Amino acid sequence: MQRIPLGTTGLDVSAICLGTMTWGTQNTEAEGHAQADFALERGVDFWDTAEMYPTNPVRAGTIGLTETILGTWFAKSGRRDKVVLATKITGPGRFARGGAPATGANLRDAVEGSLARLQTDYIDLYQIHWPNRGSYHFRQIWGYDPGSATAGEVEAEMLDFLTVAGALVKEGKIRAFGLSNESVWGAAKWLALADRHGLPRMATVQNEYSLLCRQFDSDWAELSVRENMPLLAYSPLAMGLLSGKYAGGVIPHASRREATPELGGRVTAQVFPAVAAYLRIAAEYGLDPCQMAIAFTRQRPFATIPIIGATTPEQLATNIGAADVTLSEDVLDEIAAAYRDHPQPY
Repeated sequence: MQRIPLGTTGLDVSAICLGTMTWGTQNTEAEGHAQADFALERGVDFWDTAEMYPTNPVRAGTIGLTETILGTWFAKSGRRDKVVLATKITGPGRFARGGAPATGANLRDAVEGSLARLQTDYIDLYQIHWPNRGSYHFRQIWGYDPGSATAGEVEAEMLDFLTVAGALVKEGKIRAFGLSNESVWGAAKWLALADRHGLPRMATVQNEYSLLCRQFDSDWAELSVRENMPLLAYSPLAMGLLSGKYAGGVIPHASRREATPELGGRVTAQVFPAVAAYLRIAAEYGLDPCQMAIAFTRQRPFATIPIIGATTPEQLATNIGAADVTLSEDVLDEIAAAYRDHPQPY
């Protein structure tokens, strides 16, 4: 497994990240532990979770269960030191900690909760799941409203968070901080405030990115390169759409679409023609469509680490195998042509 630097953190991580958001709903504790063993044996030592997981769907009664499953694996295996662990504080909403926002006042409580569930005394990368001020991610771009808060108000909230973040780093509880579902403006503000006040710099951003969702390709791509802020690309298979398993309206038993039929707004009239175009390219060049989609994210002109998820051992093996796939220029040219024909299908 190739290893790459995680931006400015000083950490080296596997070129693929293991996502865990199905552990506790679609996957049992035993299945989660088996995925952990399998991934680590194959060199995937960068793992991502969140305090609100599992998903598909998120329920009050299951919040925190994924971290708990990870914690029992760490306790059983004694291999916490072999893993670069990322988790997240939930933004405002109906989820963890009663829907409290990601503020300095709530940060320590969230971190202590995750540490307890994970049965560890430190977290390698701690991310803000989404901004308090709102986001255009999760299909919210179609009616996106940046809100009425002034830049000064947003900056004051960010500085409050960073001040507590700095204390947690000094205490050894967090090694680095990152963003998720953030905008270019927001990321630039986080970076500027950290530099101005000598506080922790946001090191990574976890945004959605796939053949079907390429909002990162313009302004975000430039900021990522100039500021050495790698993209942790979630949903590189678009919740399974790019595997082709949902083609023709099929909803396989125990699939994510059985639990969330619209796949978080990704199922549209336009999406299946786009999927068909990418499936055709994979078939033409003898590629597994999942591996082609994941390999594509790794060959972008900005540093990208795809976060893979799986509900079966077979899916996990296939997705990890994408680390050994390099797409030819001919394949990349065909993907570029398909993208022009199907630029934003959801």
